Amino acid sequence: MLFAHDTEMSFNAAAALVNTARGGVEELPDAAALDAFIEHWRWTGSRSHDEAELDAVRGLRPRLARLWEMTEDDAAVLVNTLLRDANALPQLVKHDDWGYHVHATPPGAPLADRMAVDVAMAFADLIRFGELARLRYCAAPDCDNVMVDLSKNRSRRFCGLTCANRVNVANYRSRKTAS
Repeated sequence: MLFAHDTEMSFNAAAALVNTARGGVEELPDAAALDAFIEHWRWTGSRSHDEAELDAVRGLRPRLARLWEMTEDDAAVLVNTLLRDANALPQLVKHDDWGYHVHATPPGAPLADRMAVDVAMAFADLIRFGELARLRYCAAPDCDNVMVDLSKNRSRRFCGLTCANRVNVANYRSRKTAS
């Protein structure tokens, strides 16, 4: 299944946002960390750079994390709620080096609303195409990160190369010890 580039970015950004609160470590401890996260994932629009904005983004994480546990029907309800709460109105836009893609909030909307709506729009596609099974947890025994498997054959098992390498090295060493 091929998704639009902005949709894939929203999936991956959603997983990354959820993962900022997993493993007992707060990865968005302050506005500077949020600034770096926003810059990395290329979120656009206005920013207040204050504690309220940081708290609103942190408050979005548990709502999005629930998507990894939900049935298709429950996920559809949450996606609709996210869209409705932010008064989403989809529009085609073009900016930076991106071609046309959909924004469903104005650039001046609060950051957490823009993030929620972008993720909800992406997840709407996941639900419409019956692909909710692409939402996974990392297969590494010592990692609880979430991920979205966008591979063609739906075979992705790990949240990143670090976990994949760690598990593969451990398996190799186990085989070497056994022989």
